[in-house]
Parts: sequence; C-alpha cells; structure tokens
Amino acid sequence: MTTLLDKPAGTGRDERRSARSLADAVFRAREISIAGALALLVLGTWLANPRFLDDQGIKDLLLNASILVLLAVGQSVVVVTRNIDLSVGSVVGLSAFACGTFVAGTDHGVLTVMLLGTALGTGCGLVSGALVSFGRIPALVVTLGMLYIIQGLDYWWAQGEQISANDIPRPVLDLGSGSVLGVPYLPLISLALVAVTSYYLRAYRSGRELYAIGSSPEAARLAGVPIRRRILGAYAFSGAVAGFAGALWLARFGTVVADNAHGWELTVVSAVVVGGVAITGGTGTVWGAALGALLLTTIGSALVALKVDAFWQGAITGALLLTAIGADRVVSLRMTAALRKRSARHGNGA
Repeated sequence: MTTLLDKPAGTGRDERRSARSLADAVFRAREISIAGALALLVLGTWLANPRFLDDQGIKDLLLNASILVLLAVGQSVVVVTRNIDLSVGSVVGLSAFACGTFVAGTDHGVLTVMLLGTALGTGCGLVSGALVSFGRIPALVVTLGMLYIIQGLDYWWAQGEQISANDIPRPVLDLGSGSVLGVPYLPLISLALVAVTSYYLRAYRSGRELYAIGSSPEAARLAGVPIRRRILGAYAFSGAVAGFAGALWLARFGTVVADNAHGWELTVVSAVVVGGVAITGGTGTVWGAALGALLLTTIGSALVALKVDAFWQGAITGALLLTAIGADRVVSLRMTAALRKRSARHGNGA
C-alpha cells in the first residue's frame, strides 16, 4: 500500500509569510542605509560649512526636495508595475505654466490652482496609461513621445513669454513660502502624500496587485488581476501627482517659463532607483523613493555649500544610480536563493 504524504496546509501560507518578512527586512535595510548616507552627508557638509544647517539652510533643504519627492512617489507607483514614466518633468512644466496663465491677474485661490494642475496632469497620465495598457505599446516609447509632445505644446503656448510672480495671487504664493510652526507647507504636503500612498500600497488589495504585476505579469494575469486597469490607474496617479507638483512649482517660485522642470525625468527615475525601487518592478517602497529624492537634492545643496563644481552632481548621481542597480541585482539574487532554500527545507521537513 502506498502512503501519500501531503504537505501541511499551512506550509504555503508560511512560505508566503517568510518571503514577505524577508522582503520587508531588505526594504528596511535599504531605507536605513540611505538614511545613514544622508546623515553622513549632512554632518560632513555641516562640519565644513556650519551655515549649511542654520534655520534658512534647513528650510532650503526641505523646500528643494519637496517637489522631487512628490514626483518620486508618483514614479514609484508606475515603476513597481515594471513600467516607467518619462513625461513627468514636461507635465510639471505644462501644469505650472497653465496654472500661472489661468490665475495671473485674478483673485483665484489655492484650491483652484491645485485642482487645475491635478486635472491637467491626470489627463496626460491617462493618455500615456491607455497607450501602454490597452495599446500595448512599450512604456519607454509612449512616455518619451509624450515628453516631446507636451514640451512642444508648452513652447507653442508660451511663445517665449514668462509669467511673473507679481501677477500671481498672494494666497498661491503664500502656499509656497508659508510655514506652520517653522516647517514650510510644501514638505508637509509631500510627507502627507508619501504616508497616504505607502498605506494604500500596503493595506489595499489594488495596491498590492501593482507589486504582483511587477513581480510576474503572467502570474498576476492567471490570478485574475485586472492588469490593464491597474497600469492605467498607476499612470493616472503619476500624472496627477506631476500636475499637482506643477501647481506647487508655481506657488514655490512664482515666475514660470515653458521649460520648467526640463530634464527632471532622469532625476526622478534616479531618485526612485537609488531609493530601492527596482527598475525591473515588483519591489520597493515610496518611503525609500522619498529618501532617494532627499539624498539627491541634498547632494546638490552640499556641493553648492562646499563650492564644488555643479558638474560633479551629475557624476555623483550617475554613480549612485549604477550602484543602486547593482545592489538591486545582488539583493534579488540573494533573496531568490534564500527563498529556494527555505522552500526546500519546508519540503524536506514535510
């Protein structure tokens, strides 16, 4: 008589739990290492130039990072699905100029500016998302094309003109320069978006499905995940955040031109990857992306404080990007090996 030894019912659940705990530990390690590098950078710069951390210096650090943090959050949601959005910088420029044109010389309030920027960005994101998800056109091609289309539209609209801060309603400018208890509004807005997005990705099924798509699109499809709708939603969110960031750009600087945020696309992608969001999808957190954005902007500020040629900022960013990609590959291989060992151990133990 043949005896069949079934795997215990809880084994599969235990394996998924162990895989999740291992991944969470890796993410925490990446975030802690980024925070440590950021602390060392700030400390070293402060020792060389004590004015780097005076009241105004700290405010400048937070303000400089705010918009990039927002864009990194939106980009992270797209990247975890194994896609990319290279149009975010051009969307920021278009949104800032559109909002500035709409409110210049009027008494429109902050809410109008925020809604207009967000709606414009959402429309751009929906177009990109529809072409990627339903048209099945590679994301790199779609978003690069959108980048040039939006830039061309913005230049045609602006006709070389700029919008002056003197024409912008005072409540809008107060949003960019105001603070509560000494902390500027913009960093608080960015922090709130990071917290809400992180909670959504972890607590809601639709958020977890984005990671499933990035980990294995075929497996996600077989599991019944609505892949096209989720990818469309990710691009809509990224576009909405970029449009919102454009409105905040107007509030922050007041004066806007057609090429605002020109070239920010690669900076945003760099911040996301440096922050631990794998470019191949499926892993990473928005907290890590936010720390990556803060690290990159702090490097730029530190180089200015140390009177180092700005050329080195690009070189350092490139080196960090290559290091992060290499680290992601090493971590991925080690996680795979560790999970296989655990799976074999559970199988033998059964």
